[in-house]
Amino acid sequence: MTLSYCDIAPGHPWHGPYHESEYGVPLDDEAALFERLVLEINQAGLSWLTILKKRAAFRAAYDGFDVDRVAAYGPADIDRLLADPGIIRNRLKIAAAIHNAQVIQGMRASHGGFAGWLAAHHPRSKGDWVALFKRTFRFTGGEIVGEFLMSIGYLPGAHRPECPVQARLAGLALPWREARAAGFDGYAGF
Repeated sequence: MTLSYCDIAPGHPWHGPYHESEYGVPLDDEAALFERLVLEINQAGLSWLTILKKRAAFRAAYDGFDVDRVAAYGPADIDRLLADPGIIRNRLKIAAAIHNAQVIQGMRASHGGFAGWLAAHHPRSKGDWVALFKRTFRFTGGEIVGEFLMSIGYLPGAHRPECPVQARLAGLALPWREARAAGFDGYAGF
């Protein structure tokens, strides 16, 4: 039997709080969405525990995930981030964060922001989301996009049906649940 996040997270000092209060919960705040995307990108090839332990350092290093500040980063900021032992020091992931912040800035004019862009493209299957993210952002493969969208309520699967957190989420307007109730059947495998 494969253990799910709902099996391992409860009671864990790092996974527990994230699982119980953030994972699968809808977000519409620009900085919070950007943070989640950057953290998911940085998790690639590493454990989520590593990212959770470095989260405070990421927030400090990336100016609280202020999209405008990150979008304006130049060579000195890249050097600063590459020298910061508190975060993941990967040049491609840092470049992706800067580029993706610039893309999100552009979404303000076209969709009112990142949350508006997500809502405008919903619902989609995971494969369609991945294709859209790959055309739009950098460093966004299938696992990164899937986890990002599950973590913010756009794809089902964050919690098992019998997970106590799933019961608490029942009262929230989860985008995937609303799409399914409206007849969307593109969530094969979830």
